[in-house]
Amino acid sequence: MPTDAQKLATSVARLNRRLRQERHSAMTATQLSVLGTVRLMGPCTPSQVAHRERVSPPSVTRTIGCLVDDGLILREPHPDDGRQVLVRLSDKGEDVLAEERARRDAWLDRRMRDLSADERALLRKASVLFDRLSESE
Repeated sequence: MPTDAQKLATSVARLNRRLRQERHSAMTATQLSVLGTVRLMGPCTPSQVAHRERVSPPSVTRTIGCLVDDGLILREPHPDDGRQVLVRLSDKGEDVLAEERARRDAWLDRRMRDLSADERALLRKASVLFDRLSESE
């Protein structure tokens, strides 16, 4: 019999897979995640992005490089440390991220309309717990 952890992991993975199917761009899930992180954090170093994404700095540097090449992220000199750079979303990056999120959110909103008010309230509460779980060490 599956444990609570196994059931939760399976459900989250299935929902994540279904949300990814709503993407209509050539961007990878990793690229979209990095865009979202940079948007959330504002101007930040690639190391800060790597820490938040829980990936290696070389991996995030490659992803950021692709996003810079596509004009979605901009690199700027670090104001206090000449050895580092800051990255931030470009206007194009903001637009692409907003479009992808709008499509995903519209799909989820349509699905959630089939739920009762109590079920939607429960999901709102659960989303806080999912955030806590995903940010824990």
